[in-house]
Amino acid sequence: MDEKLKQFLTYATIGVVNTGIHWGAFGCFYNFLDCSQSISNLLGFLIAVTFSYVMNAKFTFKKEQNLAGYLRMVVVMASISWGIGWCADQSSWHPMVTLVLSSATSLVLGFILSKLLVFR
Repeated sequence: MDEKLKQFLTYATIGVVNTGIHWGAFGCFYNFLDCSQSISNLLGFLIAVTFSYVMNAKFTFKKEQNLAGYLRMVVVMASISWGIGWCADQSSWHPMVTLVLSSATSLVLGFILSKLLVFR
């Protein structure tokens, strides 16, 4: 199997677990703690991205952890996650729309940023 395809599939598998963590945390913050979608999405992302960072360093990219690159990526991706949640709050989107849009954005953009900023 092509190394880039294998790398992307490993990244995507970790992303599935990441998505479960993100969605579960979002649900807890939104439903049980009555947080807005923007805050719930941001906090869910931050919890999930920490898991993904450690797993991707070890299994996907097989590189040493790069805290500076990780922080740059988190700032960009957290801003996007909060922005999607903010749009959801302003437009009264169903929470599932927020989660699906965030997850799709994170999968593609997160892979690109991981390769460019974190695990180069």
